[in-house]
Order: sequence, then C-alpha cells, then structure tokens
Amino acid sequence: MTQNRDLFEKTPVPKALAALAVPTIISQLITMVYNLADTFFIGTTNDPSKIAASSVAFVLVFAMNCLSNLFGVGGSSLISRLLGERRDGDAAKVSSFSFWGSLLISAVYSVVIFVFMEPFLYFLGATATSIDYAKDYAFWVVVVGAVPSTLGMTLSHLIRSEGYAKESGFGLGLGGVLNIALDPLFMFVILEPGNEVAGAALATMISNAVVLVYYLVILYVIKKKKGSVLSINPSKMIPEKHHTSSVFAVGFPSALGSMFACLSSIMINNLTASYSDIYGDVPVAAVGIAKKIDMLPMNVGMGLCQGMMPLVAYNFASKDYKRMKAFSDAARIAGIVFAGVCIVVFEIFAEPIVRIFVNEAQTVEMATKFLRIMCLAVPLMITNFQMSFTFQAMGMGKQSLLLSSLRQGLINIPLLFLMNYLFQLDGVIWTQLISDILTAIISFVVYHISYTKLIKNAISE
Repeated sequence: MTQNRDLFEKTPVPKALAALAVPTIISQLITMVYNLADTFFIGTTNDPSKIAASSVAFVLVFAMNCLSNLFGVGGSSLISRLLGERRDGDAAKVSSFSFWGSLLISAVYSVVIFVFMEPFLYFLGATATSIDYAKDYAFWVVVVGAVPSTLGMTLSHLIRSEGYAKESGFGLGLGGVLNIALDPLFMFVILEPGNEVAGAALATMISNAVVLVYYLVILYVIKKKKGSVLSINPSKMIPEKHHTSSVFAVGFPSALGSMFACLSSIMINNLTASYSDIYGDVPVAAVGIAKKIDMLPMNVGMGLCQGMMPLVAYNFASKDYKRMKAFSDAARIAGIVFAGVCIVVFEIFAEPIVRIFVNEAQTVEMATKFLRIMCLAVPLMITNFQMSFTFQAMGMGKQSLLLSSLRQGLINIPLLFLMNYLFQLDGVIWTQLISDILTAIISFVVYHISYTKLIKNAISE
C-alpha cells in the first residue's frame, strides 16, 4: 500500500488522476462497446421488436447498478477515507461487509425478477410483439446472471478504492472483449435463427461470470503479493455500527440515483411505447439506439468520476482540502471538454453512426433525430455526476442524496409527463436537457456552500 499512498498524497494532480482515471475510462469504453455490440448484432436482424426488447430488458440489467452502487460505491468511498486515516483493519471489515451484502441483495433481486418477470417487463414498456424476446434477455442476464454481475461490479469499486485502477479496469475490459467475441457465436452459430436476443443475453451472462472469477483471483494476488487490506473473509463481515451507517449514507444516494435513472428509462419506454399505434416498436427501438450511442461521452465522464473518487476521499480524510478540490475540478473540466467534442461529432455524423446499428429507414430517421437532441445534455450530465461523486467521496450523504433525487427523480420524471403532454414524443426527448440544466445550477450552489463551510471549519480548528 506504500506506493499507492504516494499516488494519493504526493503525485502531481494530473498524473495521479490519469493513473486512476485512464484505466477506468478504457474499461468503461470497452463496457460501452460490448453494450453496443448487443445492439449492433441484434440490429442486423432489422427487427424493431427485437431491438426494443433488448432496450426494455436492459432496464432490469441497469437496475443491478443500484445494487452494486449500494455496497460498491458506499464501501469504496469509506475504504478510501479509512486508508487516509491509516485505519487499515477497519477498511478490511468494510470490504468484507460490502462483498457479502452485495451477494445477498443480488440473490434476492434475481428471485424477485424470476417470479414477476412478465409484469415487470410490460411495466417497463414491452409490447405483445417484443415480450418473448425481452423475457429471453432478462432470464439469462438478470435471473441467472444477477449475482455474478453485481458482485463483479462491487469488487471493481472495492479494488479501485485502494488505488488498483489498472487491475479494476482490466476486469471490466475483459468482460467487454469476451462479450463481443461470444455475441456472434451464440447468436448466429450455437442457437437457431430467431433466438438472437437469447444468444446476446447468454454471451453477456457468461462474460460477467468470467469477470467475477478474475476479480476474485486478483483480490487474492494483491493481498498476498502487495499487502492489500481488502478482504472477503466472512469472519470480518461485521464492521463497526457507524461504519455500516457510513456505507449506506454514501451508497444509498448512489443507488437511489441509479434507481431514479431506471425509473426515468421506464417512463421514457412507456411514453414512447404509447405511440406504438402510430409507429409500432420504432420509437422504443430508436430511443434505445440513441441512448447507447450517447453512452460514449457518458462513459468517459463516469470513468473520470470513478478514478477521481478514491483520490478525493483519501485527501478529504487526510484534510488536504486544496488537493482534494484540485482533483474534483480537473475531473469535471476534462469531462466537459470531451463531451463538447462528442456533441460536434454527433451533430454532424448522427445518421451514419445510427446506421451502424440498424438499417430500417424509419428507425434510422427517428434515432438520428433523438441522438442530436440527447447529446446536448451530456456536458451537464457529467457535471452533475461529478458533483454527486465528490459528495459521495467526502461521505456527505445528504448532499449526494439531494442531487441524486433531484436529477432523475424529482425534476426529470414529472417533467417527462409535462413535456409529453405539451410536445408529445419530441418533448420526451428534450426533457433530459432541461432537467440537467436545472440540476446543474443547484449542484454548483450546493457544492459552493459545502466547500466554503468545509474550509471555514478547517481554519477554525
């Protein structure tokens, strides 16, 4: 851990941020590519119902982020702060608690989805023509794959919390590369024609299981060879009561933010599906394609935030607030710059990019229009994510909870219904931009007040 302490405490800010963020960004991009691979290979069928089915079922997959964030983000933030306070023994207990808590809650989620799968999928926006395909995807990726997928994501957070960003990033990248390789094998070779959605789901489930095995091996290696404090020993899974509260104080707002994102996706799918009498499954398919393409700048922004988080948490705990703020500012600026470049590219080349994933004329036209609107919100989305991650890193659960609740919940969801009522389908697509503008204003105000108060308290001490 000595070498990693130098990274947290002494390495120049840009270099330290790059050391943790670049591997995470690369892994996020590979993860994005394999999500796009599912869309790409399913899109070769030129069947909007199959594309819509994967988009609908993917909401259940995304919900697993809520579970991993609860223990992964909450646990990793606390671990980094405990390391900054030189409390390695407590950090080991928190990591074990996070691992076993994640296993338990993902197992419960798997059972619930198995029992109530069909009503859930209809609620998410599935139609009579897409329900069977959606059930295939949900069964393999969620019912069978919830535990390995959620545990893998949780371990990636925990390993990164100690500064092992390369090891963490490689695992996510491994899953992406493997999924890309397995997609065509299961979709077009092993399974019979017509089962492309099930084939994509099988490829994803197997890839996630392999990633979990990789992380367990890496955890063993860094503990034996590098003296990692992380542990999944069941005998250490009960930390101090106030540490359990700290995990949930940070993890819950992160999980809530993911849950609201899921609810927002549900509302969007339902609102777009309500136009099926006019367009069939095309609107749901078009939104799904546009959102996945728009993941490029978002994943880079998320990689920056995840790389930044241990650095902010460690320096907050060691009370080096100037260095802490420098990491936060650097991550935000880099994310906004990259998002701006992506906006230019998407505005100019939206149609040919969409055609990579589908060649059905009406879906291409609608997805192109949606992408050009949706990408405008990305710089603001990255800003809002970065602010929320900063509060999570500092253990400020109330501020993080406020921002998580506002962005995709208290502002976005009511606004979706209002915009749909006023402007129909176009209004649904413009909602995210308006929501992120309002949230960004609030985020800056809350961040300024919190940081000013922090500095005043430090001076008074």
